[in-house]
Amino acid sequence: MRYPESVKETYPNVVRIDHNLNELVKKIELLNYVNPINIEQEKRNFFASKYNVNPSFRYRKVDFDAHKLQQQLFSQDIDSIRDEVTRAFYRDVIYDYSGLIQCVETVGQGEKFYYNSLKSFGTPTDKDVENARFILHFEDDAYDQEMFPVFNASEAAAYFEEFVKRYDFELNIKYSTKISAAAMVLNNIQTLVLKKNHHFSANQLKVLANHEIGVHLVTTYNGLNQYLKIFHNGFPKNVETQEGLAVFSEYMSGCLTLYRLKELSYRVLATDSLRKGFSFCDTFDLLHNQYKLNREESYNIALRAHRGGGFTKDHLYLTGLKKIYEWHKKGKSLTPLLSGKVSLAYAPVLEQWYQQDMALENRYDNVAFESNQNSNQKVSFILENLR
Repeated sequence: MRYPESVKETYPNVVRIDHNLNELVKKIELLNYVNPINIEQEKRNFFASKYNVNPSFRYRKVDFDAHKLQQQLFSQDIDSIRDEVTRAFYRDVIYDYSGLIQCVETVGQGEKFYYNSLKSFGTPTDKDVENARFILHFEDDAYDQEMFPVFNASEAAAYFEEFVKRYDFELNIKYSTKISAAAMVLNNIQTLVLKKNHHFSANQLKVLANHEIGVHLVTTYNGLNQYLKIFHNGFPKNVETQEGLAVFSEYMSGCLTLYRLKELSYRVLATDSLRKGFSFCDTFDLLHNQYKLNREESYNIALRAHRGGGFTKDHLYLTGLKKIYEWHKKGKSLTPLLSGKVSLAYAPVLEQWYQQDMALENRYDNVAFESNQNSNQKVSFILENLR
């Protein structure tokens, strides 16, 4: 979407800086770099070692000059933006992207990466850990037919292609053995990536469709439809809001289970284990031997936490869900939060931009948000009682 003449004339400096930042940051897709390229080989080695030898992960090479990019980011003339709110926002954007560049630059460098990850994504608080343990106290639901992993990646792709027909955007699908999740969206190339050797349950297909397509791709395409490129590239600290919306979409579509909430809780504990100095083996032991999680899931959750050198993003799914649930409960609209990769913290900026005609109405909405299809009372009870 091009900047209209009216916006260019009224806010020339905002448009110039937004355009410059777009040119600089479109290569920064952290998930491209933080996922190891030898996941499957290292998993075989780890299991063969009887869980006693920490994996040795390798990563994709960084294909841009991080130092030069930092210089160009900080050379932007932010003070030329007259509006105080917008000026402060773009200043935050620069600091946030600078932090993400530092994350990319130090992937695979142990503590260096971990401390950069802390700056960008934070770490679980004691309250977050208590919430995770609260969820894990509930007795597992009966294992029904919907939970058996019987669909391969190409069958999953067919399901997603059918699901996306309720939207009129294109669904690009790629397969990979180099991702730690069952599926993920790459925002910069508008692509859903599926784990090639993964088997999906019927419930997981519904979860991923409502999570990855209903929110992550909807916000990707809505962001592309906005004048300002920052909607597509991402507001500062947008991960918590985006993941919160995505899990809330699972809830509203009726496919959020206790099993899934426990998975998110184990991720919180795995992320918290980094703060305590746990090695990969220690985190795996915590999940597999203390919490009796099966070895495949224990490995995958430990991998998500330890990739890059200590990636703390995973605690934000549960905190994001709680914040979005509370937001919705207060009767506040979720629609503006789907306008791109935006964050709750900048809702006032968003509101101002709508009033100034700097933001457009959404082209796509999430169908799951139209009515609450959840019938799982245990899940409702948990969401009501998170602290």
